[in-house]
Amino acid sequence: MHEFTSHETGSRCEAGASARRLRRLRGSASLRALRREHHLRVDQLVQPIFVVERESDAGPVPSMPGVMRHALASIPEAIDSIAKSGVRSVLLFGVPATKDEQGSSAWDEEGVVPRAVRLLKRAAPGVTVMTDVCLCAYTTHGHCGLVDGGRVLNDESLVGIARMAEAHAAAGADIVAPSCMFDGAVAAIRASLDGGGHGDVGILAYAVKYASAFYGPFRDAAGSSPRFGDRRTHQMDPANGDEALAEAGQDLAEGADILMVKPGLPCLDVVRRLHEAFVGVPIAAYQVSGEYSSLVAAAERGWIDLRSAALESLVALRRAGAGIIVTYFADRVGRWLDEAEAGS
Repeated sequence: MHEFTSHETGSRCEAGASARRLRRLRGSASLRALRREHHLRVDQLVQPIFVVERESDAGPVPSMPGVMRHALASIPEAIDSIAKSGVRSVLLFGVPATKDEQGSSAWDEEGVVPRAVRLLKRAAPGVTVMTDVCLCAYTTHGHCGLVDGGRVLNDESLVGIARMAEAHAAAGADIVAPSCMFDGAVAAIRASLDGGGHGDVGILAYAVKYASAFYGPFRDAAGSSPRFGDRRTHQMDPANGDEALAEAGQDLAEGADILMVKPGLPCLDVVRRLHEAFVGVPIAAYQVSGEYSSLVAAAERGWIDLRSAALESLVALRRAGAGIIVTYFADRVGRWLDEAEAGS
């Protein structure tokens, strides 16, 4: 056997059958594909959709280039385009025409989201329809529940949250997704769904939702910015990791079917911890508006390649343990994956 010095590590190695060269399996596209540990598929992705009740509010979202606010009349066309991309799941966010202190339009059976659900189900019966359940876009003050003297009320808000979820289920939603981060919200929704004859409707819990700086563009799109204060009394401190396990465990015990971490890329460690702690439970991650817009803005300036950066970021979420990813890139991923395969 002959010794040689590795150019990569500087260490002395013996040449021969025992010398391992990891680069051997990177030499061609087919070898790299054989060695690939994690795969991104378009059917693992969920496309968010903003739907507005007032047609004049429809149009591009300035802080999210490439993302639209859809009028109800354009929903069939939008879902047709999304379904053709290979995406099989969508997450609906409603922007109502009227708001009040209680957010009462949120549980109106003829409100913007129930109407959109019915349109989606008629246009694309095979697409899984998820709906966001929170009052922030429906209240005049922009908070996630009822407010008294500047304080966001937890238990008193659960009635409206549960009624909202039941209205969505009655319209045909497959999964409801409470994003309010109120204690007991999942239990209240599960009881309401089961009691209303909607026991087959699943719950995707925003189990670990941080008070993040990455939500700004979304709040522009949904018109959900708080008029005063912030959401740190119910959303998690970004510095906390152990607390995430407690939040997720509580939601699971209350009846959640899927546990989601939000935002995605800043919380890869948390996604991994949930994946390891709750074996067999689907773990989702939300690549939020600020993540999306940051990548798009950098690409517009020529600093990164958007397709490569977006796909890499989504694979990172898969590698961390997310089996489901909510992303504004979802409807573009099918085309990108085809292009990447052809060019690899």
